[in-house]
Amino acid sequence: MARERGAPQRRRLADHRGKRKAIDHWRRQENLDTKYAVLAHELETQVDEPWDPDRIDDDVLRLIFISAHPVLSREGQIALTLRVVGGLTTEEIARAFLTSKSTIAARITRAKKTLSDANVPFEVPDRSEYPQRLSAVLSVIYLVYNEGYSASFGRRWIRDELCSEALRLGRVLAALVPDEPEVHGLVSLMEFQSSRFAARTDSQGNPILLEDQNRAKWDRAQIQRGVAALERAAEALQRKGVGWGQYALQAAIAECHATAPTAADTDWKRIVMLYDGLTRITPSPVVQLNRAVAVAMSDGPAVALDIVDGLTGLDDSYLLPSVRGELLARLGRHAEAADEFDRAAKLTDNERERDVLADKAARARA
Repeated sequence: MARERGAPQRRRLADHRGKRKAIDHWRRQENLDTKYAVLAHELETQVDEPWDPDRIDDDVLRLIFISAHPVLSREGQIALTLRVVGGLTTEEIARAFLTSKSTIAARITRAKKTLSDANVPFEVPDRSEYPQRLSAVLSVIYLVYNEGYSASFGRRWIRDELCSEALRLGRVLAALVPDEPEVHGLVSLMEFQSSRFAARTDSQGNPILLEDQNRAKWDRAQIQRGVAALERAAEALQRKGVGWGQYALQAAIAECHATAPTAADTDWKRIVMLYDGLTRITPSPVVQLNRAVAVAMSDGPAVALDIVDGLTGLDDSYLLPSVRGELLARLGRHAEAADEFDRAAKLTDNERERDVLADKAARARA
């Protein structure tokens, strides 16, 4: 960390391209608030000040901290920031929250009104305010990365530009607050996930599932960066005397996959244990569904199917019927599996995902 703090000139040069991209992006948005347009102009014309290690030098990260104002609810902070700063559509944000587009639109409108009614100053928070905003900032970076990792709409399976930007922001944030374990946990998670990009699609852009990927194509240097970031998270946790958070736990799960020489060598028992911890922290339907997938690999599909059939909150998501179809197929209930894959295909808006599910349905009926 000290080495990164001692190179302000290199950091300014490295951030310049991101700054220009941010300014151009904000100008393309037709419905930005006046304050954001003014800030974009100020960022373009400002004179560089003496470097301060406590200052947020990255313009996009600065905007995220500004938008994550504590006067807003956490959901309002995240939705507003994803829309205005992250540039995600209301549909993409709705998918992240497992809710409707109208709910997200109303949430964003309320957040804007709350800021206006409270006459909130549009300024970068003092360093003492970072902790109360950090959770929302991490959520924004995480959700932007997730949208890039598995796109909600269109023909692209991966939106690598979103993943690259989220990872860049995570690294900048880790240098800014090096004692925060969850920041390192999130960076570790993104490093591990990004290491597989070259193997996640074929030459036509079609998805390749984890168990079928050519692991020789995985980026070993990026995996090592993920391991190092997870070690930094563990060290920070030990210094603070606190338990593992959701991002560090997810990174530990990703490490199990990234460091297994083959799919058969994956330590599914450990993954289930890590999901048990994650479920206690954030018992979301998606986390519980992912845990069920791990249970299927560890204890068999019948045990996992019982878990899946007891889940709620995923009625409008393709994820539930997709997983249920896989479990039914493994149990030899192929007609039922095909119906589940068909249902999942109708629920997804990503064309690549739909093609994969349709193919699974056809093979289940063969």
